[in-house]
This record gives sequence, C-alpha cells and structure tokens, in this order.
Amino acid sequence: MRGTGLRLSVTLLTVIPWRSARDDAGPGGDTVPPRAAAGAAMAWAPAVGVLLGAIASAVLLLADHPLGAGPLTASGLAVGSLALLTRGLHLDGLADLADGLASGKPAPAALDIMRRSDIGPLGVVTLVLTLLVQVAALSQAASAGHGRGPAALIAAVVTGRLALTWACRRGVPAARPDGLGALVAGTVRPAVPAAVTAATLAAAAASVAISATVTGGALGWTLPLAVAAGLAAAFAVQRHAVRRLGGITGDVLGAVAEIATTVTLVVAAMGPPA
Repeated sequence: MRGTGLRLSVTLLTVIPWRSARDDAGPGGDTVPPRAAAGAAMAWAPAVGVLLGAIASAVLLLADHPLGAGPLTASGLAVGSLALLTRGLHLDGLADLADGLASGKPAPAALDIMRRSDIGPLGVVTLVLTLLVQVAALSQAASAGHGRGPAALIAAVVTGRLALTWACRRGVPAARPDGLGALVAGTVRPAVPAAVTAATLAAAAASVAISATVTGGALGWTLPLAVAAGLAAAFAVQRHAVRRLGGITGDVLGAVAEIATTVTLVVAAMGPPA
C-alpha cells in the first residue's frame, strides 16, 4: 500500500510518469481498493510537494545566479515550472472554484458552472492575480538572499500539498457522487495531516535556527508562521466551499493547494532583509 500510494500520488499530482506492470494490466490487475489507494495518495501529497519544491528551487537558483536572469525573472520561471510539472490542474481548479462560488447560484448550478471547460472573467482575474502574487512574493524572498527564496518556495509547495491531505480527512464530504472529490473525500485519518503538519512546522523552525547559527544567514523568522498561515487560509476556503457546495470536488482541492501555496509565499517573504 505504501509504494502504491506514493506512486499514485506522484502520477496524480505531477506529470512525472511512474507506472508499474500492475498498472499496465488494468483495473483487474490491481488488488488495492480504489478509495484506499486514493487515500494513501493524498497522505503522500506533502512528500510530492518536497519533490516539486526541490525542482522549482533548482530552476530558481539556476536562473538567478549562474544564468544571471535576476530574482524576478527567475521567480517567474520557477512558478512556471510548477505549473508545467502539475499540468496546471491546481490553477484550473482555482479558476473554476472562483467562477462557481462567485456565481451566487445554488450548489447544483454552481457545480455545473465549475464543470464547464471555459473560464469566466472572475476566474481569469483570480488566476492572473494569484500568479502575479506568487511571482512577486518569491522574488522578494529571493532578493533577500541567504537561501530565503528556495526555503520559501519549498515550504510553500509542501504546504499546498499538505492542504490537500487536510481537505481529504475523514468528516469532509464530497459535493458530487463522482469525480476526484468523491474518490478521495474522507479517505485520510486526521492523525496523518496533524502529524505531517507538526513535522513541517518543526522542519521550518529548525531550518531557520540552523541557518542563523551555523551558516550565519537567516531564512526569515516568518517561515514557520507562513506554513501555519497557508494552512489556515486553505482551511477557510475549504470550509466555505463545503458550506456552499455541500462538499469538496477536484476543483476545490486544486484551489486550496494554490491558496495555501500563495499565502505561504507571501508571509515567508515578509520581514526585514536577512
């Protein structure tokens, strides 16, 4: 189950191919119950965030220093690499949720709006502003030096995927009887995201302490606070979506991931220069 969950998490949340002979055999060759496998995949989502954050941070560092593109351009390339690595699915979910919630219509009609392939004006504005804020915040963190840019980026991407794990905890219903939301809703024990959250906060605090005492640099005291703020924002959006729509959908999951990532980046960029 552990290997299956991690593999499914990578293939669901990224463009990275990771197939097995059992996958090629079709549904009949897989003995893992679909919901159990989906729950394991959502539990592994923060680990996938570490992988995505590391790749995007490499893009940020390579573009900024060896290639001399500067913090702003490097930040744009790093954020763009995340969109490519995730097929833009989370961004699409954010735009669809904005359109659905802003319609002011009852849940069935709002869900129909979210199903459409087109994006409305508010969805476009939400998408553009989110990407602009992400790039600006990351550029500010990268400009501060001492590794604050990569640290903020990794923390933000991990927090975004941790928000997925929280959104799939038991007790959170699905808005539809089909789709990704129905597959993963309520599949994760609350103890799992709670434990991962504690570990993430501890890692963020330890990174700041180690940077300040060992290397002489400072990652910024806001890093642990940024993780907490990102999760709080994602929880607020998830709760509102459940109240308006009756549960979560794949679009809601994508939206909470992007919102958590954005808020974490913004707070991590705050504070005086290191």
